Amino acid sequence: MSDLDRSRPVWRQVAERISKRIADGTYPPGSRVPGIVELSAEFGIAASTAQKALAHLRETGEVRTELGLGTFVSDSK
Repeated sequence: MSDLDRSRPVWRQVAERISKRIADGTYPPGSRVPGIVELSAEFGIAASTAQKALAHLRETGEVRTELGLGTFVSDSK
């Protein structure tokens, strides 16, 4: 996505956008969030950048990853 500010860490901007979608109900608790491949395509970023954004959201407790199933919005958020 061309509207990312390349002067700031791109992974952080992607994480912020997902976080906003969680906050505004686009991704309600328990729902699946886009995976690495989907985020890479949506934002035009490398898979490693998408992975770092999702890892950050896991660390903050906003999402959880279930092996083989995907990444989901945490119910406790």
